[in-house]
Amino acid sequence: MSNASTLTELLILERPALLRLVRSILGSDGGAEDVIQSVWFKARSVDSSQQISNPRAYLYRLAANLATDHGRERTRRNRLLADHYLWGPDEVLSTEEQVMAQDELQRVLAAASHLPEPTRSMFQLNRLQGLTQAEVARRHGVSVTTVENHLRSALQRLAWARRGR
Repeated sequence: MSNASTLTELLILERPALLRLVRSILGSDGGAEDVIQSVWFKARSVDSSQQISNPRAYLYRLAANLATDHGRERTRRNRLLADHYLWGPDEVLSTEEQVMAQDELQRVLAAASHLPEPTRSMFQLNRLQGLTQAEVARRHGVSVTTVENHLRSALQRLAWARRGR
């Protein structure tokens, strides 16, 4: 039997456990199904020129690597979105504007690091790690309204820091 066939059959059998693994890596349900689908596509395209000695370990390593990549991409995308919404779209800036923007960035980063808990961790989980407000609320054992209030407070403080207040 080819590597692709072996891995595909094993994926069908191990799917629930692989989903649990991917969810534990991602920290939420968001994206786990997409990662499993990516595992399937990768498994279907594995070359049979060399026999895989431990297909189960290979499949789990593949799922873990793809989940890690997915999580990194989600974090990168969320940071880019945060940058866009905090500072606006990319523009060509003069040297003076670049210096002023760098100063503004330093003020905002300093303000973010000095947010009180649990506001800081709720902001990081939601805006930088991509968790929904409901997921953040579950992690902190509070209501979604409480999370909304903390996020509103964080964004207000960061906006003030951005303007130099």
